Amino acid sequence: MARAQADPSYEEHLSGPPFAAVLAAAIGTFVLGVFTTLAEVSAGLKEWLQFRDPVGPLSGKTTLAVAAWAVSWLVLGIAWRRKEIDMTRVIVAAAVLIGLGLLGTFPSFFEQFAPE
Repeated sequence: MARAQADPSYEEHLSGPPFAAVLAAAIGTFVLGVFTTLAEVSAGLKEWLQFRDPVGPLSGKTTLAVAAWAVSWLVLGIAWRRKEIDMTRVIVAAAVLIGLGLLGTFPSFFEQFAPE
């Protein structure tokens, strides 16, 4: 706190808000991968995710992924707005979530879970 009092611009350079954006993007990516895979597993979920008929279940998957991104960015942004965040932890968590999310969107992965 002493540093913030000595330098009024200190708060403008806190790492919390940008890392909130990074982690939120990773959460959105992960949610997209999860719903892509789960839609292949469950016909009921696949049907429920069909928010718009011309688009099919992709409309629900992307809508929920964007909602997860927006909500997590809002929550993390508020929680971390005046904090210094450990860069390593956020980058590792984001990399893992993005990797898993991307994996979940590859047909060679999610088609393995399709009922035969």
